[in-house]
Amino acid sequence: MKKNIMIVGLLVVAVVAVVGIKNKKTAGAEAIGCESGMCTLPFPQEKMMPEGVEVKAPAEKPLPKLLDLGAGKCIPCKMMAPILDEMKETFAGQLDVEFIDVWEDQSVGAKYGIRMIPTQIFYDAAGKELFRHEGFFAREDMLAKWQELGYGFAEPQINE
Repeated sequence: MKKNIMIVGLLVVAVVAVVGIKNKKTAGAEAIGCESGMCTLPFPQEKMMPEGVEVKAPAEKPLPKLLDLGAGKCIPCKMMAPILDEMKETFAGQLDVEFIDVWEDQSVGAKYGIRMIPTQIFYDAAGKELFRHEGFFAREDMLAKWQELGYGFAEPQINE
């Protein structure tokens, strides 16, 4: 019995090791540093957008927009995902919330001048950039920033 348990334990350790090695080899971009709520990207400095250059967000609706640029496998980005999903649902019709995975398409990161992920860009309804934040950004802090920028979004009323 002890021998069977020991064999099963060794098999589990071997499988975990193989999966870990395989994931490390396929991760590529995920191995890039993700520390203190931000992940660095491998964009050469010469391809970064100069400061002061305004990039307009693609505007489908005349709404202010919150654009989050990150990656599906970046830990701080994963922490942002449920917050963004909730804001997208809660403020539908008031705020356009969009997420773009810059590890899937690195040209998007270059287009927006992204240095670290996650990066949140706040746009007015005309597509003018109002504010940019790098790293994890809590829901309350984002709503406070929108308020500071002159946008107060109404929370839906819950009837009990």
